[in-house]
Amino acid sequence: MKTVLVAAAVITLLAPAEAWGQSLPRRQDDPIPPQVDPMYVKGLRFLAQTQSKEGNWPDRNGTEPAVVGLCVMAFLAHGEDPNHGPYAKNIRLGIEFIMDSQSESNGYIGSSMYNHGFATLALAEAYGVLRDKRIAEALKNAVDLILSAQERNGRGAWRYTPQSPDADTTVTGAQMVALYAARNAGLPVPDEAFKKGQAFLKRCRGSDGGYGYTSAGSGKPTLTAIGSLCLALGKDRDSKGYRASVEYLRKRMTYRDRFYPYYFEYYMSQALFHADETIWSEWNLKNIRYLSALQSREGSWPGNKGPAFSTAGALLSLALNYRFLPIYEK
Repeated sequence: MKTVLVAAAVITLLAPAEAWGQSLPRRQDDPIPPQVDPMYVKGLRFLAQTQSKEGNWPDRNGTEPAVVGLCVMAFLAHGEDPNHGPYAKNIRLGIEFIMDSQSESNGYIGSSMYNHGFATLALAEAYGVLRDKRIAEALKNAVDLILSAQERNGRGAWRYTPQSPDADTTVTGAQMVALYAARNAGLPVPDEAFKKGQAFLKRCRGSDGGYGYTSAGSGKPTLTAIGSLCLALGKDRDSKGYRASVEYLRKRMTYRDRFYPYYFEYYMSQALFHADETIWSEWNLKNIRYLSALQSREGSWPGNKGPAFSTAGALLSLALNYRFLPIYEK
């Protein structure tokens, strides 16, 4: 994407939050478990050392904007300073890669709505802490693409491409979280967009609280974590359906997704954190033990999607212990 100064109206529209990084400070009686920071620092060092000069990660999926976005958020979620800190260059390179991957004609980032959703989320979380006016424009264009894709979609949600007529819970969840983050950053997002997205997700929820992929039935924990998180971010935590989904997840605390383990870890941690601190605390201790056993000496986590994706997903599932990212605010 070419360097373009954003109009003053857009900058005013996206006024950065003054309290970034302090939205949910830790309490004296709520210390970070001592095992977490050594694991997290090792993971960040691995990501910093393996990032390419182009800003991506040269492994199986590390060149995808979605994965770059998750890696950027892993740095920010530890409270790293993107302007003067030890990982400032890594964060900036990642954001530059995402902006360079964005279409100038329509704001589309990457080659799928998966990429677009997570890349947009990273732009929203980085906005206000990186002194670069281009991020405001990139974020606005990315959100406009999400909204226009939803308007064209017969189910009021999203799937693989901006032109997709159908929808599923995973792609829809990625766009919904990105829209909530963009709204947190100051971008006006129509309430109707959230209502339509939530309505689709609720249609995918079964009577037991479990979410299916494109409709109710055959619920899976990963999909249920996505749906529950979106409801929580929309402050819709009082319904019978939401409580059923939380109970569904509570009964599956030892579940591990066979194909996308770190994708599950990423969403499960957030869903339980927003649902119930007692349940999340139990999950968090289990998750720390699980991840500590898998982390390599170099700091990465193994997985068939590439070490960048695996490491970023693992780190972000631990990042609720820090609570720096605005999207983690309750």
